[in-house]
Amino acid sequence: MSLMRSVSGLRGIVGADLVPEVVTRYAAGFGGFVRGRGGRRVAVGRDSRQSGPAFAAAAIDALAAAGVDVIDLGMVPTPTAQLAVETLGLDGGIVVTASHNPVEWNALKFIGAGGRFLNRAEADALFALVDGGSAAGSMGKAGTVAADAGAVGRHLDRLLALPWLDTPAIRARRFTVALDCVRGAGATIMPALFEALGCLVHAINLEPDGRFPREPEPIPEHLGELAALVRETGAHIGMAVDPDVDRLALVDETGRPIGEDYTLAFAVRAVLARRNGPVVTNLSTSLVVDDAAAELGGSVARAPVGEANVVERMVERRAVVGGEGNGGVILPDVHLGRDAPVAATLALQLLADRGVPGSAVVNSAPRYVIVKTKLARPAGALEPWYEAVRRRFSGAVEDRQDGLRLALKDRWLHVRPSGTEPVVRIIAEAPDRASARELVARGEAALREVES
Repeated sequence: MSLMRSVSGLRGIVGADLVPEVVTRYAAGFGGFVRGRGGRRVAVGRDSRQSGPAFAAAAIDALAAAGVDVIDLGMVPTPTAQLAVETLGLDGGIVVTASHNPVEWNALKFIGAGGRFLNRAEADALFALVDGGSAAGSMGKAGTVAADAGAVGRHLDRLLALPWLDTPAIRARRFTVALDCVRGAGATIMPALFEALGCLVHAINLEPDGRFPREPEPIPEHLGELAALVRETGAHIGMAVDPDVDRLALVDETGRPIGEDYTLAFAVRAVLARRNGPVVTNLSTSLVVDDAAAELGGSVARAPVGEANVVERMVERRAVVGGEGNGGVILPDVHLGRDAPVAATLALQLLADRGVPGSAVVNSAPRYVIVKTKLARPAGALEPWYEAVRRRFSGAVEDRQDGLRLALKDRWLHVRPSGTEPVVRIIAEAPDRASARELVARGEAALREVES
């Protein structure tokens, strides 16, 4: 079974487990979820995946049949849909997108009132409604459907209206930007953003037809074409987004992909130079973010992995910026969701502030290497494994919010059960690859000790 349910929504392989009938059932359930909380108005958007139009249509029909008034946003970035729910005062939203998953996948992401994704308790309540079938039928009068073509424009307006954003300084630099939109929804917003910021853009994969020319996750090994474009055009920076435009990866002016964690590190430097306050990221994000905050007297709080968890912690701490090490930047002054246009703007702001190329920013702070692996989840509780891991890390600072994270001065190990696969993830970071691999090996050895 490919169908997976989590705080990130519902996702599956198109035509296998994710079919229009399943979309209809979950959208009807979401309609009942919204109506049960006194709401009636819901937005629906989608990315460029080829199954998107049919799935969006199924979701819209099911919501209307459940008595919900639908605002059809069409093809938009996920953060644009989140912001539309907030700015229009809607009661929720559904985005049809599998984000960075491979082309054969699609998914439904569920947005609550205020534009934030459903938290764990809300997602569990929604899934209980769907499983019980109590929300499958119409709830009285059918809802209406109206199109809204202005969501992207409002998103850009909100971002460019930030009072502390030095737009004239960015425009004065006349940056050349190499852009890769992976034939996703990024084409609806990224070129317009760079034009507004006075940039010269050399773009590839702008056609938003869902025919991804590479694996859509914007990690370094997938960015060879963008790196070549940076070198060919002499761009100041290269930027790649994922299909639903909530993640941004950077390539420096030499054509070197610098890793997704640096997206957040750049954003932290740009924001803390203007606003004091906490930074929040998840437990598996690189120490480059801590170093960036420390440069400007800031501190970092960590949350369990997952955007909804990071957002909750940001609200608790009144953080001025946050996000995850996968290229997702969250700026509360715009909205509480990962947002690639925000990340791109902050990266350009930092380059304008510093007056140096991106490689110089990266090289001005310590470098680290992250190594990741996964193992089949052992039978029974994980606590015996955690205890075995602890014994191998004397003096480490322990964090049990999400599995087990053990931190030393310049390195850490994070062991956590996956929320989407029957595996345990082992993630380590250290100043060099050999040291990071050694940390992972200690975690693997602990598992073998428990199983023997």
